[in-house]
Amino acid sequence: MDLSPILISFKTATIAIIVTFFSGTLAAYLVFRLKNRGLRILLNSLFTLPLVLPPTVFGFFLLDIFGVQQPVGKFLLDFFAVKVVFSWTATVIAAVAVSFPLMYRSAISAFEQIDPDLLAAAQTLGFSEIKVFFKIAFPLAINGLLAGGVLAFARGLGEFGATTMLAGNIAGKTRTLPLAIYSAVAAGDWELAQKYVTIIVFICLLILLLTEIFSSNSRRSHT
Repeated sequence: MDLSPILISFKTATIAIIVTFFSGTLAAYLVFRLKNRGLRILLNSLFTLPLVLPPTVFGFFLLDIFGVQQPVGKFLLDFFAVKVVFSWTATVIAAVAVSFPLMYRSAISAFEQIDPDLLAAAQTLGFSEIKVFFKIAFPLAINGLLAGGVLAFARGLGEFGATTMLAGNIAGKTRTLPLAIYSAVAAGDWELAQKYVTIIVFICLLILLLTEIFSSNSRRSHT
């Protein structure tokens, strides 16, 4: 059995969750602290949009951004000699793009469970917004954030549609576990497909167990 899809998937999901965890948490806190209700609704909708779009549609948007004939893709290629499409970097971009909404929604929910009086009291004591975040909001929301991070990691690990559109299915380079399963089935290698399926199901079960632990800790910390 070729182990490269497993290694590529873990490498991709690990880099993606680092980016997604911090960007999703920051975006969620900034939106959470907004006073303008209309703007909050708009940003919530925009940040959650990739969660409801078909993965192939979102993959098309990414391809339209990073394609070598598109402004961003052409700029990266001309000035940095970086071709995103059909590269391992593309698998990371796809994983970040599709896992961000899960992290964002989990972070928003975690921040909304914080007693607003605590945040207000910190501000009356002269805490800056940055200090409120690091001293009050982040520690109180940490279990919810970790639960979201674990789910986002699983989403990045299982990404298929957007990865196929942007990164392709190149053995040893961009072929992740979901793509390896698809390739094995397409080639009629049912035994190999079953092995890959068993691995990813086992990983996802462990991830769900971790999510339940963090979610349970989060609920207890707010009761």
